[in-house]
Amino acid sequence: MKIDVTRETFPLAQVFRISRGARTEAEVLTVTVSDGAYTGQGECVPYARYDETLASVEAQLAALPPDITRKGLQDLLEAGAARNALDCALWDLEAKKAGKRVWELAGLPAPGPEITAYTLSLDEPSAMEAQAAKNAHRPLLKIKLGTPDDMPRLEAVRRGAPDAKIIVDANEGWSAEVYADLAPHLVRLGVALVEQPLPAGLDDALIGMDRPVPVCADESCHDRASLPKLKGKYDVVNIKLDKTGGLTEALLLREAALAEGYEVMVGCMVGSSLAMAPAVLVAQGAMVTDLDGPLLLAEDRAAALQYDEAGVHPPSAALWG
Repeated sequence: MKIDVTRETFPLAQVFRISRGARTEAEVLTVTVSDGAYTGQGECVPYARYDETLASVEAQLAALPPDITRKGLQDLLEAGAARNALDCALWDLEAKKAGKRVWELAGLPAPGPEITAYTLSLDEPSAMEAQAAKNAHRPLLKIKLGTPDDMPRLEAVRRGAPDAKIIVDANEGWSAEVYADLAPHLVRLGVALVEQPLPAGLDDALIGMDRPVPVCADESCHDRASLPKLKGKYDVVNIKLDKTGGLTEALLLREAALAEGYEVMVGCMVGSSLAMAPAVLVAQGAMVTDLDGPLLLAEDRAAALQYDEAGVHPPSAALWG
């Protein structure tokens, strides 16, 4: 089997800011696997927060044997971007060889559309209010926060979108004290969920704290091995394929998290429709779907995912799976 890795860049429609920095483009790796007759593709977004770079992920993939199988991959690579892109490419290859869709191979029901969040990047309150007003027709807005001065931003977004459901992502940017001060206001402003309020290494402070709004583990939850450390801190886990290392582990993590009583959110890095496509399968029935990466791009791939009032639709076979 031949494995090819290609760097691709997708300009964003506008600057995207979170508490850790800003970007104007999405840099992704596209992995293509071929057995000579059939070809499968997957995409990943190496993430500096997890000590990943384009070069480090390329090196991981280059070191793999050409006869790698999806099952063997789980042992040869740890959870992360490299395993994600190849795992999803191998699922795509299997589906094409079998003449079936991936959900059939995985024993899943046929998927349908899921309402997805639309992300408003971190900015000054007036700019965030304008972003919110522009997107107030959307049923679910996600706000990027994570500074000590987020109260005016929260108020501004609620003014701009008085009827939208809102979730908040602090990206590890708050202290326990800031979160405790903000929590009552999250309730007052109708926030439905808060993601990763504290740094992953300091989230023990959540134990025993009031959680009037459900708290979701993002940076604190990668794969099934993360679950034991989440008890007493979180109500929801955010499953991202670049963290789980692909669809294979993402489906297993969803099953395990639900069995332990967690709700599930399915999120993404900023990537193209190819990166979102496998995650749509994981998002079926999730408490929150956050697969808006392609909506933030100036231009997407061919055979892109369909987004409309029903949400994000499952991929066509021309895209993936």
